[in-house]
Amino acid sequence: MAAALSSKFLKGIASLQPLRSSTRLASVYQNGMMRSYSTTVPSDSDTHDDFKPTQKVPSGSSTDSLKDIVENDVKENPVMIYMKGVPEAPQCGFSSLAVRVLQQYSVPIGSRNILEDQDLKNAVKSFSHWPTFPQIFIKGEFIGGSDIILNMHKEGELEEKLKDVNQKSH
Repeated sequence: MAAALSSKFLKGIASLQPLRSSTRLASVYQNGMMRSYSTTVPSDSDTHDDFKPTQKVPSGSSTDSLKDIVENDVKENPVMIYMKGVPEAPQCGFSSLAVRVLQQYSVPIGSRNILEDQDLKNAVKSFSHWPTFPQIFIKGEFIGGSDIILNMHKEGELEEKLKDVNQKSH
């Protein structure tokens, strides 16, 4: 009896049509620890729009609109960093180093997490003609990465560069 039921159950499962799905990976900073998870959302027409994955920068955006986003970020933020993670929770050592150096000057830091959108990451690389992250812009000018910021800090050049952005008196 049990063998017949399990055989019938397995045949029933085998006859089911597979659902097309979209898998998203995400990370959450929670209680001082990074936790990763993935979600699978069926892409069939029965899935309500409220439950479909979304992105901060629309997917399928033209390169021009992503370039406009980067140009606007750099123009609107006296200090802008494209990094892995966010200043409060960097997700790589180089991004962490860059944020720590910039925080020494008590300047407002605009940022975007390039891990959230591959198209935006590529647009930033194209905009700066620089292949690695973090990427730091100060007063609209591309400066470089964490090694350059650290060197400028040690040489006193960063203080000079940030003097009119600086909110803390040195």
